Amino acid sequence: MDKKVKRNFLWIALLILGTIWILARQDRPAPYRTTSGLIFGTVYNITYQHNNDLKAEIEAELKHFDGSLSPFNDTATITRVNRNEDIIPDTFFLNVFRRSMEISKEIDGAFDITVAPLANAWGFGFKKGVFPDSAMIDSLLDITGYGKVSLSAEGKVLKQDPRIMLSCSAVAKGYAVDVVAQLLEKKGIRNFMVDIGGEVVVCGENPKKSLWRIGINKPIDDTLAVNQELQTVLQVTNLGIATSGNYRNYYYKGGKKYTHTIDPRTGYPVQHNILSATVIACDCMSADAYATAFMVMGLEEAERFADAHPDIDACFIYTDEKGDFQTFYTKGMGKYIAK
Repeated sequence: MDKKVKRNFLWIALLILGTIWILARQDRPAPYRTTSGLIFGTVYNITYQHNNDLKAEIEAELKHFDGSLSPFNDTATITRVNRNEDIIPDTFFLNVFRRSMEISKEIDGAFDITVAPLANAWGFGFKKGVFPDSAMIDSLLDITGYGKVSLSAEGKVLKQDPRIMLSCSAVAKGYAVDVVAQLLEKKGIRNFMVDIGGEVVVCGENPKKSLWRIGINKPIDDTLAVNQELQTVLQVTNLGIATSGNYRNYYYKGGKKYTHTIDPRTGYPVQHNILSATVIACDCMSADAYATAFMVMGLEEAERFADAHPDIDACFIYTDEKGDFQTFYTKGMGKYIAK
């Protein structure tokens, strides 16, 4: 065999081997990867199926989000809006604002992003407050109410009073989960779980090729968030889940417990027997807002609303007259409970 024939034979062999290698890689499923870190003062955990490590891109997106909606960020869009600067808000802010207004109207003000001055006064906001008396609450209610803010045709925030301040803490974390989920979907990823501080979006299947399993914690007083005892486990996919509760963010004063859930209609922390509300919706931003609203509404009103809206499902954990834990599930919740 002459040198030219040998050379051609070698090239053909290499071509065949290369083709086999490429086909073998195409048939092999991408691995599942897990990344975690700290953001918004909480922990995030993200599992996704992809050949590449996307942590840098995920954290860049979260940093961009923080620059829009964190009231603790001095240059964030929401901070500049609260300072009454003349700006056109970014897309993240506008999406949260518009969806928040929709839910506030739907739920008659039990959810309201203008609650910021009240949250600050009670010591649960982004500014230090002085424990308020009834006169202060009355004055703060004058600058509270979703109907007192709107968007201009250009997208600027219009306030009826410049003292009105916004806080999207009851919805922004859920939307951040949606934003990361959208980033993964743009990468062509179909199997993933995004968890930021307990707010979750799941899609496709888990590494065991089954539905994702998401736990609902028992609402035991736990300001350090060390208790991880589960009340219920859900088996879910292709949806958003959010939980709001009064068992971690609270304080005692004069022998009375004050929780971080402020009723924007009365100005006072709620005193209901509902301890936590977990909501399933098509997106995590909506689930987050509804969960907060249900904590404000209380058990009976929340049960009526949830059962009347088949596009969402909910689980409420509450205490009965004896102080024992009880659980309420909406009609559609049963299909998600792990057997």
